[in-house]
Amino acid sequence: MPTAPSPVSIALLLGLSFFLGLAFEDFFARSTQRRPGGIRTFPMLAVGGGVLYLLDPTHFIPFTAGLVILGAWLVVYYQAYVGAGGEQDEPNVGIVVPILNTHAYVLGAVALALPPWIAVTMTVAAVLLLTGREQLHALARRVAIPEIITAGQFLILTGIVLPLLPNEPVTTLTAITPRQAWLALVVVCTLSYAGYLAHRYWAGAAGGLWMAALGGLYSSTATTVVLARQAKAEPAFQRHAQTGITLATAIMYLRILAIVAVFNFAVARVLFLPLAALSLAGFICCALQYRFATAAKESSQATRLPASANPLELGAAAIFAFLFVAVSLLSTVVKSQFGISGIYTLAAIIGVSDIDPFVLNLAQGGVPGVANAALAAAILIATSSNNILKALYAACFAGGKATAPSAAVLALLALAGLAAAFAIAAI
Repeated sequence: MPTAPSPVSIALLLGLSFFLGLAFEDFFARSTQRRPGGIRTFPMLAVGGGVLYLLDPTHFIPFTAGLVILGAWLVVYYQAYVGAGGEQDEPNVGIVVPILNTHAYVLGAVALALPPWIAVTMTVAAVLLLTGREQLHALARRVAIPEIITAGQFLILTGIVLPLLPNEPVTTLTAITPRQAWLALVVVCTLSYAGYLAHRYWAGAAGGLWMAALGGLYSSTATTVVLARQAKAEPAFQRHAQTGITLATAIMYLRILAIVAVFNFAVARVLFLPLAALSLAGFICCALQYRFATAAKESSQATRLPASANPLELGAAAIFAFLFVAVSLLSTVVKSQFGISGIYTLAAIIGVSDIDPFVLNLAQGGVPGVANAALAAAILIATSSNNILKALYAACFAGGKATAPSAAVLALLALAGLAAAFAIAAI
């Protein structure tokens, strides 16, 4: 005998079907055409589906028969509805009505047979998709075909390539496995892609401090270059440029901490206090710059990061993967030849380029036999070296005076980072 449904599952069935019917009637409230479904129909369909499921929870014969009968009736209704011109002068709802009626019927069995979160999730998703019709269509019109292709490439990177890669080292020169290298690529590119999409499609992020904050997630170096150039071209933009350069670096510290925490929580614990302190210092300097910098009439022209720098393009992904493997091999050789001092030197050199491959290599154990404190110190050295580079960019691309305060702040943060690295290494 099947287990009798609990009062909670029955209440969930009725509550969710009522909620779905309420959203259905509210969505079609302004329509003159009556459609099957609603605040009474959906609960009855859900109860019917649940009872037919309970009659034979093994072979589902009554439930399937009821589903076939419902489907046949909906087909007949839909053909008559379309043939009568029911869509004239009304928004085209396609097959949403038959789908929602079927959803209500299936919901009865789902609420009684599966964990509650499944029934809640499918119902809430249906309501959001129904009521968000205009917003979703507007989004579809805004998204360009290349972005859809890029999303498909991301699914290839994560859903096809990643599971197929071996999780064993393929060479004795490094402990990093192909799957670890690809996972590092996916994590970094995903975080960068979030900032990239915000810059591209969120109008509020087109300029000012939002641009700088999201740029810290995407690339604080690229953000520094863009803002410095803008400060030189538009003197009225200097206040936001100075503040934005500092803000992007403050966000960068948190980004590095999050990336390390994903792969090596022990190293992230060592880095938490210094990186959080450096980020807080950056935020404070940012606030002071914004407060005391000379205010001028802001330019109406928005500034964006280069739209072509998509971090999920397969070419960019291949370059990152190559750099990750190359840095891993180089780190192992340097460690074997020069010890931990060689890793520190390499960290300082790597800082003048993209530090993500180096940071991820250390976090994933690409240099075996190194204590967590030493790994944390090397990461701090790399971020400090990168700040020196950004300080030079800020000074050179803006002509010196326009972003001199930001360049000085970046230099001070670099010195503070080096001091923290030496303190950690000495423990």
